[in-house]
Amino acid sequence: MDLPSTSSQPALQTVAIVGLGTMGTGIAEVLTRAGHEVIGIDVSEAAGRACAAALEASTARSVAKERLTESERAGVLSRLRTFTDLQAAVHADLVIEVVPEDYALKQQVFRDLDAIVRPDTILATGTNALSVTRLAAESQHPERVLGLHFFNPAPAMKLVEVVSSVLTAPSAVEAVTALARSLGKEPVAVGDRPGFVADGLLFGYLNQAAAMYESKYASREDIDAAMKLGCGLPMGPLALLDLIGVDTARTVLEAMYTSSGDRLHAPAPILGHLTEAGLTGRKAGRGFYSYEAPGSPVVVRDALTPLEGGGPVAGRPVSSVGVAGSGTMASGIAQVFAQAGFAVVLAARSDEKAAAAKAAIGKSLGRAVAKGRLSEEAAEQTLALITPAGSLEAFAEVDLAVEAVAEDLAVKQELFAALDKICKPGAVLATTTSSLPVIACARATSRPQDVIGMHFFNPAPAMKLVEVVRTVLTADDVHATVREVCAKVRKHAVDCGDRAGFIVNALLFPYLNNAIKMVESHYASLDDIDAAMKLGGGYPMGPFELLDVVGLDVSLAIEKVLHKEFRDPGLAPSPLLEHLVAAGCLGRKTGRGFREYARR
Repeated sequence: MDLPSTSSQPALQTVAIVGLGTMGTGIAEVLTRAGHEVIGIDVSEAAGRACAAALEASTARSVAKERLTESERAGVLSRLRTFTDLQAAVHADLVIEVVPEDYALKQQVFRDLDAIVRPDTILATGTNALSVTRLAAESQHPERVLGLHFFNPAPAMKLVEVVSSVLTAPSAVEAVTALARSLGKEPVAVGDRPGFVADGLLFGYLNQAAAMYESKYASREDIDAAMKLGCGLPMGPLALLDLIGVDTARTVLEAMYTSSGDRLHAPAPILGHLTEAGLTGRKAGRGFYSYEAPGSPVVVRDALTPLEGGGPVAGRPVSSVGVAGSGTMASGIAQVFAQAGFAVVLAARSDEKAAAAKAAIGKSLGRAVAKGRLSEEAAEQTLALITPAGSLEAFAEVDLAVEAVAEDLAVKQELFAALDKICKPGAVLATTTSSLPVIACARATSRPQDVIGMHFFNPAPAMKLVEVVRTVLTADDVHATVREVCAKVRKHAVDCGDRAGFIVNALLFPYLNNAIKMVESHYASLDDIDAAMKLGGGYPMGPFELLDVVGLDVSLAIEKVLHKEFRDPGLAPSPLLEHLVAAGCLGRKTGRGFREYARR
């Protein structure tokens, strides 16, 4: 059969969109603004009117912002026509189906279209969960069926996944790829498997966040804040589930689990419970959060919203802080405390190392002054508050001792045993570990009730998040002390229990591991996966960019800790990651990881 050629301008000029919900309406806007004739089809007349009204409102805003003229706006609006009968698609060059994620419904749409459209019309499904191959197989012309997965909101999101089945004709792929580029989108070609690239990685992460909340490990607010502040994500996972739709997420995960058998894809029970209760997220006015009204983005207080202000227990007074270590993290933490006005003792293994660490802080403050973020006077005052020391003995009178030495349990336990002997009674002892059990550090002392985790993120002066990790033995006033100190140093504290990965690493590293497995199975390339997550998920870095920055050896160590703690086969480190580490390819620091880098 002949399919539209990408070389002729009239190709795919008229596009029918079946299903005028949020996604269908967004795609209609993208196409009409790009000069295409759009035939919007929905069984609901109200949906058609809502689609037209949304386009009118959007283009009016563009006129107000001088991005469109009134004449151009009139042209855009004239290119959208809405109908309730599928027969309206008869002259379309391309039909994009975005009806609800239900095989029977989608198959019926494709069967009906077979009898309506021309033989050379391309049929695209907007599914992100169902098999494109299965939909194509029941079509009279399976070679013209493919997936065209836009991301929400379609006008803003750059990524479009072009999904081929084994039956899809290359000319159909070329035609829709050219269309996507002409719309200003970045098309990524992928094979047919549930979730494709972006959602295949995203929904596993969202599922784990839902399970973390369901287990009462951390509050919804703390989980969302941790991933936004710790990873730079535009939205927390539970808020994102509410935006996507809890029911939609469950459907996608069911399809992914059926395909992969990976327990990480088995929908968390809470997704089913919320769905059955009709609490499907923003569209229902309530999901993980409560909203002002159905469809509103405004979160309102409910019974689960934490109370503002301090907790029921007061913290211990803290005026002096000891920081143990001489590396980047120790120096950064010392700077944070000194900038907040605390007297800081910075202790290293020798006077020379301690002096070098203080000098590094001086350089950091100098850069802040040069960029206009800090005054010369403030920088001098900060540096004057830091006293370097070549021994932990200098911690005898500190109120809070923060350990930031190597991520080695034996080393940390030895240090805590020393702090136990040196620090005064009532001093709070904190570890900055990101993966080791805090209780193991606490048990090295005679006062485990005074020990807590205080996980800063690198670089400490810039990153706003601190994970506050209580053990089963941590005293309430020790927890309150650290929360109060975090507020004084202008960090956002999130509470979590003492288990591997805490919040951020427990959610981040399985996602990174799954990205590696995707490459390992030859499903997608490094570049396509990185592009998909940045453009489709709003991530500041793609997974392979991030892995190379973090260090593959560090990533592997965290993966091993997570796997050992949770014993889930899906958390087993990817063999490819292990091979790269064994070969000494550790990322940017060695000049080669998943990619190669110029040596400095």
